[in-house]
Amino acid sequence: MSGLNASLGYFLSAVVSVALVRALLGRWPRLGFVLELASSFALVACRLEVQTIVEVGEWAGGLGPDVTLTVLFLVLLTHGVVCGAASGNPSVAALRFLQLEASFPATLLAVGAQFLGAHLALRVAAYYWSLELTDMHMIKNLMAAECSTSLLVSLVQGFITECVCSLVLHLVHLDLGRRSALIRVPLTAVLLTFLSHIAKGYTSAYANPSLSYGLTFHCSGFSFSEYALVYWLGSLTGMFLALLLHAGHIPRISAKNLLYGQKTRFRVPRSDKGEKKKK
Repeated sequence: MSGLNASLGYFLSAVVSVALVRALLGRWPRLGFVLELASSFALVACRLEVQTIVEVGEWAGGLGPDVTLTVLFLVLLTHGVVCGAASGNPSVAALRFLQLEASFPATLLAVGAQFLGAHLALRVAAYYWSLELTDMHMIKNLMAAECSTSLLVSLVQGFITECVCSLVLHLVHLDLGRRSALIRVPLTAVLLTFLSHIAKGYTSAYANPSLSYGLTFHCSGFSFSEYALVYWLGSLTGMFLALLLHAGHIPRISAKNLLYGQKTRFRVPRSDKGEKKKK
């Protein structure tokens, strides 16, 4: 349990850092990209620790799969509650751009901040593991130089897996967009936990380019371009298809609905033939 307690303290530190940034930036909405940086940092940092529990927690700390799934769900739930609209996900930032909700410079700034947050999380996690606070972290520190890739299938299978998972995630995200956060955040956390569990032997279903960059791009087994094909292009393709299926068109590209017919809300009154005959 000491390993789990150390992990919980680590999670708490990451969450508190985001909450502080959000509180400080409440009066400056134009600095929203800083919150995206903090959101991405917290998400990647926490998922790196969850990955540690998955890899060595069971035989170094006695933490089984049930604990792993519970911790993952709680991390995703807390992240959604604390970060609010800041997703820490470049695919979501691109989605807002395609929906005409954000300009190109703002989107580019947000995406850059998200990847910077992921890179900082890698550095902080490596330092945290080097402290070797528990046996689990000591083993992880030894394994850090030769981490295991999350991509366990071919490039084609990996691309399809990430694309489908991203498609499902963004369809739910679009459908729940106007719902209360009390409904949206828990359902999204449950969905992400479920997708991660069923895709564990394939790609782990990150559906988030900056998250995948932080968790598996530095691992051997595939080149940077191969990882980008699966985790970046696959995620963006799924997002694009989700928006197309949900709205019937891509607002940034065309206003014409390509999939669904637009029925008029008002019926055209029929002419009264009887009145015409009387006249």
